[in-house]
Amino acid sequence: MCGIVGFIDKNQNQDILSDMLKIQSYRGPDDRGTYFDEKSGVHFGHNRLSIQDLSSHGHQPFISDCSNYVIVFNGEVYNFKTIRAELENLGYKFLSNSDTEVILYSYKEWGIRCIDKFVGMFAFTILDKLQNKLILVRDRAGVKPLYYYTDENQFMFSSEIKSFHKHPEFKREQNLEVLPYFFQFGYIPAPYTIFKNCFKLEAGNYLELSLGNLEFKITKYWDVNDFYLQEKFTKNEDEILEDIEAILDNAIDLRMVSDVPVGVFLSGGYDSSLVASILAKKQGKKINTFTIGFDDEKYNEAKHAKTIAEYLGTNHTEYYMKNSDMLDLVEKLPFYYDEPFGDSSALPTMIVSKLARQSVTVALSADGGDEAFCGYSKYFFLNKFQNIFSNSFKKEVLKAGLSLFSENSVEYINEKLPKNLRQTNIKDKYTKFQRAINSDSLEEMFESASSYVDKNEIIKFLKVSKKQEVFKKWENIGSIEFLNQMMACDYKLFMNDDVLTKVDRATMSVSLEGREPLLDHRIIEYMARVPLDIKYKNNQGKYLLRQVLYKYLPKEMVDKPKSGFQIPLNEWLRDELKPLVLKYLDDSKLDESIFNIEEIAQIKKGFFAGVDVGTTIWFILMYQMWKEKWLD
Repeated sequence: MCGIVGFIDKNQNQDILSDMLKIQSYRGPDDRGTYFDEKSGVHFGHNRLSIQDLSSHGHQPFISDCSNYVIVFNGEVYNFKTIRAELENLGYKFLSNSDTEVILYSYKEWGIRCIDKFVGMFAFTILDKLQNKLILVRDRAGVKPLYYYTDENQFMFSSEIKSFHKHPEFKREQNLEVLPYFFQFGYIPAPYTIFKNCFKLEAGNYLELSLGNLEFKITKYWDVNDFYLQEKFTKNEDEILEDIEAILDNAIDLRMVSDVPVGVFLSGGYDSSLVASILAKKQGKKINTFTIGFDDEKYNEAKHAKTIAEYLGTNHTEYYMKNSDMLDLVEKLPFYYDEPFGDSSALPTMIVSKLARQSVTVALSADGGDEAFCGYSKYFFLNKFQNIFSNSFKKEVLKAGLSLFSENSVEYINEKLPKNLRQTNIKDKYTKFQRAINSDSLEEMFESASSYVDKNEIIKFLKVSKKQEVFKKWENIGSIEFLNQMMACDYKLFMNDDVLTKVDRATMSVSLEGREPLLDHRIIEYMARVPLDIKYKNNQGKYLLRQVLYKYLPKEMVDKPKSGFQIPLNEWLRDELKPLVLKYLDDSKLDESIFNIEEIAQIKKGFFAGVDVGTTIWFILMYQMWKEKWLD
């Protein structure tokens, strides 16, 4: 895994390029390289984490044999050996054993459509001297980040925003219009960022920049919606399971191609258990698995992960988070995440990444299973009430019934249920569902269920209003089933801008490469065409994935409520993190042009009196700490 940067300046400026690389050096501590093209003024920089071809032949920026093409690349093209053989048959000679060289010569041979051949996670930029242009490409799922900044005088790109701060042409002007989205979802949706003129290149897109006038156009080369809109398979369940197993098997095989040690993040959930199980069967030797736990049983899954690890016979390492671990990391979050980022599970993800890095350089993560195989509980609840939602009488009866139960009473009832029926984080789910049932459309209902903070509450404490509409990933898929609509939307929004951002920054913070076998694009392309009555069967999410997993692990070992990577956020904010809350949410620290200070004071007072608004407090804290780090 690596970090890439670049900008355009006819005057060579090695100092700026070096500074831009240095600030993200943890993305690639093994090697550093730069390149300057006198004619175009293109500057390229690269920090290398050596995974494939550990020799100096893998050095970047990589220049083609004819010097007409230059590339900087972050990520992995897992099927590069197959593509390389194809190119060798066409007469190409290779200097290295790296996938970087394969990408460059693929572009030389087939042009931009070479990306159709790639299976992997990638963000790369190619200088094409013959056409006097830059090509920026991001992988289909958006596993690897790629940012660009543009104004009338400059164009620059980077793996992380922080590098832009080292360039004198970068103007640190807040894009206030995206703040309502941050406080609603906990992330800033692509293509926007917290800064004006600074953007995320969206997943499945490439950007072509003319070096003559700095004008560019963006093209979408892959869209998950296209596969949801295709005709569904007519295969039976056994045939579909056979296909899925074959794709999963190959996806994991490809991600084991490495010249360094590989491990697996094991949470004990269906997804990570499946990845670990398939890998354990294939390896013929003990695989390395890693998990973290909490002393609070309500949040702890380490015991369950350990049981699975023992069954699979893995070389298992677990670590129980101490409050001191969390406190040390909280104040580092603004540096590593560059933007306000509200997903508190970034903390345990950073800690498990550090744990894994002590033994391996590559770790497989099982993200993407919920979006592909229908795993989130909100899908099932909202889908059940779809018919009720369209009937005004039934809807009012349901709303009246819900009003009889408080969050605490719902939690009490949940605790009395049999273990296999209990929901984790039930209070948060109940609150989201209450908001959803008060919506005016299915799209709004899904948006409400996907929100961590009620947008009506945000209006009270935030003076800034949103003008850009970003929750439009729903468009163009209105003709498909509601359940599929939700999965497609999450694949493009929540998974991309929250989950994958979290994992990339967490793993890279300790120079660990995270690989995502369930995000192999062939899996979602296939699953999008599976009929819903097979994908979501017997009222079971991840029905098909479970059937595969049961071949490796006893059913009773893995069937349990989904909990995710939860942390005791409310407890920490009222205790160990209270000094930070009091410091950063103090009236004197809040910008009165952005916040309603009196309203935040009331929120803070209620929280310390026992009202569960920890997520709101956390989001404000993350914004305030980010602002101090990068703007003040």
